[in-house]
Amino acid sequence: MKIIIGGALGRMGKELAGMATDAGEQIVCGVDVAYQGQEIGFPLVNEYALITAGADVLIDFSRADGLPALLTYALAARMPLVLCATGYSEAEQRDITKAAETLPILQSANMSLGISVMRQLAVIAARALGDGYDVEIIEKHHRRKLDSPSGTALMFYDAVRQAKGGTVRPVYGRQGLTQQRTNEEIGLHAVRGGTVAGEHEIGFYGNGEEILLTHRAENRALFAQGALRAARFLAGKPAGRYTMEDVVGEMLS
Repeated sequence: MKIIIGGALGRMGKELAGMATDAGEQIVCGVDVAYQGQEIGFPLVNEYALITAGADVLIDFSRADGLPALLTYALAARMPLVLCATGYSEAEQRDITKAAETLPILQSANMSLGISVMRQLAVIAARALGDGYDVEIIEKHHRRKLDSPSGTALMFYDAVRQAKGGTVRPVYGRQGLTQQRTNEEIGLHAVRGGTVAGEHEIGFYGNGEEILLTHRAENRALFAQGALRAARFLAGKPAGRYTMEDVVGEMLS
């Protein structure tokens, strides 16, 4: 498989490059706005318009603000995309949906297969437990993470909200609140510090019991591994939007 890496000089870009090379994949080009002639073992450019190599897929671990240039290139090149960045606005999500009418695009706020399984478990729990259980979501990340709450926490919130019938609302922290908690809210809490790769907890708190679903990322390699698996899944797929749940579903079938 021939791969282009967006955000190639970032921590995840480098992690992905090493894992892809070890797996026998070919990195034909990397893209990074910080490129100034650095040597990294494969061709690099600082903007998508300068890519000349053909590839089977582009895996992007850069930032949400690079989406316009990325989609312009991908649509012109008919390039399948694996989007691993977080923090996309509603307008940017609409742009992704529009591009997916032409391209196969797999987007996930978290490339871990374990996170996708945990999301499905959260849906089952929310449906089975109902309004008798309060739901709180806590996420922890390294001090350099830009968006808050994390895209993964928001993904969990949306999954639980839909499982409950869409009658809930998010509460971001509880500073300044002076009233009792209601059944219509889901708490979202973010922690930033140190070098935490990523931790997410969904708590279902009932009368006399607690059910906690927890995922801890011990290192970033698992996200690169998931991105590679997603790229392989995308090969030969028709245009459309895909998620890591589709990858898990194909594995189960």
